[in-house]
Amino acid sequence: MGAQIREYRQRIRSVSATKKITRAMELMAASRVVKAQQAVRESTPYARALTRAASAVATYSDEDHPLTTEPENVRRAAVLVVAADRGLAGGYNSNVLKEGERVAAALRDEGKEVVPYLVGRRAVSYYTFRKREYAAEWTGSSEKPTFENAREIGERLVADFTRPTDEGGVDEVHVVFTRFVSMVTQEAEVIRLLPLEVVEGVEEPGDEGELYPLYEFEPSGEELLDTLLPRYVNARIFNCLLQAAASELAARQRAMKSATDNAEELINKYTRLANQARQAEITQEISEIVGGSSALADSK
Repeated sequence: MGAQIREYRQRIRSVSATKKITRAMELMAASRVVKAQQAVRESTPYARALTRAASAVATYSDEDHPLTTEPENVRRAAVLVVAADRGLAGGYNSNVLKEGERVAAALRDEGKEVVPYLVGRRAVSYYTFRKREYAAEWTGSSEKPTFENAREIGERLVADFTRPTDEGGVDEVHVVFTRFVSMVTQEAEVIRLLPLEVVEGVEEPGDEGELYPLYEFEPSGEELLDTLLPRYVNARIFNCLLQAAASELAARQRAMKSATDNAEELINKYTRLANQARQAEITQEISEIVGGSSALADSK
């Protein structure tokens, strides 16, 4: 009976230590997710405005720019998978990796060769464990990405996109990341980054007599596209990284809170079992004393 009590107490100490760790991680994620949400709110309008500007120039300038021209035969497609550097975030990493697998399978069904680009140690370990090749990796900044990280990724993707396919280039670029919706909801999402295809904020005329807008570009449309499109790529990637960071922290906070609650339940369970074992031991000792006293009384 005493050994059983010691075992329960040892388990209580072990679970209590785990509870302290999960509670600390929950509080850290809660403190960081507020700044991550603010960064998403601040970057999203800029990314949308820059996308609309680049789309307007590409649509109304009639310039054949490499970043806006649809290739006739798409042979190689780049897929940028944005995951986390750490785990302990519930299903965050598995969801985005599954979405990346789904996108890659769909592209292969279309006869395209998939070229993965990875962000986050979890994505790198996922591909390394399965002995899959990938073009490039970026790690160490998933929780707090900077614009320099986005610029580095964007420059590599643009360089590979503008390189001929026979020399190792790609014909289109897709990004798989997790969009932050709320503290409870984060959704894995896919966007096609290059070539630029969607004209955002440019509506068709509603009435028959309404005229299309006329644009005059200064400097030329080609120079504007040369300036805007790299900024567009970097801004979109930076927004994706910020969305993923906020989603990761929200998922980690939720997962650590669940782990803390489970640890509290285990502590209560083992405490109750230890009390029951102690009570049984006391009852047994009392029974032995009473039995010995009765035996002594009978012998007299």
